[in-house]
Amino acid sequence: MCLLLGLLYMTGSARAVEPYEIVANSGLSEKNLSKNALRAIFGMRLHTWPDGTPIHVFVLPDEAPLHIAFSKEKLNVFPYQLRAAWDRLVFSGTGQAPETVASLEEMLAKVGSTPGAIGYLTRSRMDSTVNVLQVK
Repeated sequence: MCLLLGLLYMTGSARAVEPYEIVANSGLSEKNLSKNALRAIFGMRLHTWPDGTPIHVFVLPDEAPLHIAFSKEKLNVFPYQLRAAWDRLVFSGTGQAPETVASLEEMLAKVGSTPGAIGYLTRSRMDSTVNVLQVK
């Protein structure tokens, strides 16, 4: 019995992700975002910030634990649902999918160097090139 509980505990903790935040390029004036706006941005339905700056969305691969947690916790959808919505936009010619980055380091580099960029990062990976967006 103890072995079973130990295996369950280890399996659960292996999938746990480090605390993370929604981040934007440090040049962006926005500091707060509604949950609906966040869903519209990552659903690729909102294309510009209120000041007119184009939004550039960056995400981790669909199978990345942080992407799974972000999709479920912040957007209330499963990653496959996001992918299906993005694929519909691309295949219908009405939009495009966000840019996928391979790692947290690349996420930081892209969001930090791209005006109007948004993504998500673990707190330990953030630096002065990105600002945390509060989702309300």
